[in-house]
Amino acid sequence: MAKLRLTLMRGLAGKPEAQIMAVRSLGLKKRGQVVILEDNPMVRGNIRKAVYLLKVEEVSDETS
Repeated sequence: MAKLRLTLMRGLAGKPEAQIMAVRSLGLKKRGQVVILEDNPMVRGNIRKAVYLLKVEEVSDETS
């Protein structure tokens, strides 16, 4: 299964609570932090809620 590399590109100060909770549920807390997650509907839904705050890259299983 494919994986996604997520980077929090913008800070969360002053953002709506729903977007903050979506980003936190992805495991991101600080600007510049990177996580690698499985690509599934739950992750995609949370990305969609705050896409302008994130950098999303698809990675293969071999590179993660």
